[in-house]
Amino acid sequence: MINKQNKNQVRVKRHLRVRHNVSGTAECPRLNVYRSTSHIYAQIIDDVAGVTLASSSTVAKDVNVKGKTKTEAAAIVGAKIAEKAKAKGIECVVFDRGGYLYTGRVKALADGAREAGLKF
Repeated sequence: MINKQNKNQVRVKRHLRVRHNVSGTAECPRLNVYRSTSHIYAQIIDDVAGVTLASSSTVAKDVNVKGKTKTEAAAIVGAKIAEKAKAKGIECVVFDRGGYLYTGRVKALADGAREAGLKF
């Protein structure tokens, strides 16, 4: 019998493998990305304390993505998460792409955060 895994199971295994090396601290927290079929979510996490410092997504009330493509919406979410990070005094983060390929919406979110002043 063939043991098949779906794409998300493979992604989760890849993410866990990467998470052994990527960790956020209070000085340089982790910017985590989750991508669903219709939305994208970003969190800035301090792994030492185990707390989420800031979060943003396409479903958040303060993010207006109506009439935008999913890639444009991801760039807006990236800019918004960078704005929230700057307000909390965070300038440097470690980018955790969540096991996704660094292309499309994930890349747009990262570029949006970089353009808004976040360093990684």
